Amino acid sequence: MLYVDIPTQSEITKLVATRGEALVSIYLTTTPETQHIDAARTRLKQLATDAVAQLEEAGAAKRTIWPIEEQLHDLLDDDDFWRVQANALAIFVTPDSLRSYRLPNTLTENVNVADRFHLKPLLRAVSMPQHAFVLALAEDEVRVIELLGDQPAQEIKVPNLPKDAGSVAGTANVNSRSYSGRLGGSEGQKHHLRQYCRQIDSALRGLLSGRSEPLILVATQPLLAMYQSVNSYPHLAETAIETSPARIAPHDLGSDARKVVDETNAATVQDMRALYTTREADGRGTTDTADAARAATFGAVEVLLVDIDATVPGLVDETSGAVTFDKESSAVSYDVVDEIAGRVLAHGGRVLAVRKDDIPQGATLAAILRYAV
Repeated sequence: MLYVDIPTQSEITKLVATRGEALVSIYLTTTPETQHIDAARTRLKQLATDAVAQLEEAGAAKRTIWPIEEQLHDLLDDDDFWRVQANALAIFVTPDSLRSYRLPNTLTENVNVADRFHLKPLLRAVSMPQHAFVLALAEDEVRVIELLGDQPAQEIKVPNLPKDAGSVAGTANVNSRSYSGRLGGSEGQKHHLRQYCRQIDSALRGLLSGRSEPLILVATQPLLAMYQSVNSYPHLAETAIETSPARIAPHDLGSDARKVVDETNAATVQDMRALYTTREADGRGTTDTADAARAATFGAVEVLLVDIDATVPGLVDETSGAVTFDKESSAVSYDVVDEIAGRVLAHGGRVLAVRKDDIPQGATLAAILRYAV
């Protein structure tokens, strides 16, 4: 089983705003296979040593370094923590705290020391989700399937989820043509099915509250349209799988849902590329890092596409947004693109962490502006 902790928007906002003398960001490849997790623990030990060396090189005081080192060692020694992992692990450490997120994405290994956290790889898990839920809906059964990265999809138990439409109606089934008051015939059937859908939606609120992963619906008409009409989850996927899920195994439902996730992510990127082309013609798009930094500082960036693997070391002035580029990364600088992404988020913009081939002109970033600057 894959265990994930996708950060919420409020958590990301808090990480973006964090500043300190010495903040450590570590990205590590892990595995859900507990018997093979020791390699990841060994690698984290090496990356922790690297982080300490960077802190020492930057002249951080020992009283600052020791608490960071101690927290990382405590994490290394926590057997319970390492028993439940996913495909990657993001760790953010200050002298006073350690936060970790288990991610379904496979990310490039990295250790970064600066006065702020390095967040761009984390944004990949949020902006290009590989984690989704599948609602397999039929009159005689309802199941919820969890889709996690490239792992086999698994059915999960949801408290208060109704067994079937008949149990909600208090009858053997909802296809009776007889009347009891107004609840009979096709009108009564529709009433009971909508009641069934509302109870499912209510049960899912506990699972989905505060989340942003897609919920992919698998059903046939009229249930498909009925559920869409009563759904309260804002991230119900626009594309549904219109087939009966009865007797289809979870891994097969997961395979079909994964195609929907991939197609949705690809469509999002293509939509943003098309929007960039339109905005650039009006002077509201740029792939220049320095121009994007100034625009982000003043809240002018609506959408930012960034290369998840690129690092541009340097500094961005807090007031003017002017960029000072460095030749190589160090503990006294940070990733300029990462900082631009943070400023976009702080001003309510959207950031998509993608691969270089997805960015217009093959650039490191592409900024879609709210207005010309």
